Amino acid sequence: MAQIINYFETYFDWFYIPRVTITDLIEIIIIAIMIYYIMDWFKKTRAWTLVKGILILLFFTGLAMVFQFNTILWIFRNTISVGVIAVIIIFQPEFRRALEQLGRKRFFSSFLSSEEDSRSKKVDKRVLTEITKAVFSMAEVKTGALIVLEQEVRLGDYERTGIAIDAEVTSQLLINIFEHNTPLHDGAVLIRDNRIVSATCYLPLSDNLDISKALGTRHRAAIGVSEVSDSITIIVSEETGAVSIAYNGEIIRNLSQDKFISQVEELKKQEKGVRKVKWWKGFGKHEK
Repeated sequence: MAQIINYFETYFDWFYIPRVTITDLIEIIIIAIMIYYIMDWFKKTRAWTLVKGILILLFFTGLAMVFQFNTILWIFRNTISVGVIAVIIIFQPEFRRALEQLGRKRFFSSFLSSEEDSRSKKVDKRVLTEITKAVFSMAEVKTGALIVLEQEVRLGDYERTGIAIDAEVTSQLLINIFEHNTPLHDGAVLIRDNRIVSATCYLPLSDNLDISKALGTRHRAAIGVSEVSDSITIIVSEETGAVSIAYNGEIIRNLSQDKFISQVEELKKQEKGVRKVKWWKGFGKHEK
């Protein structure tokens, strides 16, 4: 028996099982919660695109290390410090808001409550029907409209530029908002979780020079917000009554009612992870 014990002590001295105490478990839970909320914050802001870009850079840096591409590694080492400073400067508003929200965040409510999510999924088709009725009713009389459907990336910056509403989505309400000479008709309506959360929102204008000169400010604003988020933006032209959709920096114009419904449903499927590249075939860079 002594020889067996001596054998295990000699050849398995590297094998060590650490003692896990209550303090260690608490630390693990705290770190896991912090990582969860950091990743959740990144995913719901424009910084998520930056994270994906950084992961791609790290991947290529790993390949450079494996194949010993010394020049690429030298460039990466000498630019990483500048890149970190640039990220802090560019995303300073997001970092500041994250710290401001830290004190008023109810950490455990998001884990325990899922009622709102289930409610949102149930009324999704109804909301699309109401939006479709409103959009094509306004198109018939050439009433300009701009409706933003928020997806994963939160649009809190643009929500704060408008007037809070927090109302159920109905075609009558949307038509009334965009009616001429009403206080709320100018600007965009923001829809989140199948509710109208804000109206008269100001959106960023796209500065892409390839956009057709025939498109006005409303269309450029729709393309602009789609460039900085994953939102689906619906446009009704005040001049022609044409219905268009902007997504991912692209715009699809002159949609019929059936085509409009199918395009919105297709984009929402893409947001759930069903990527169908063939949907984009046949479209130009910025318009149909």
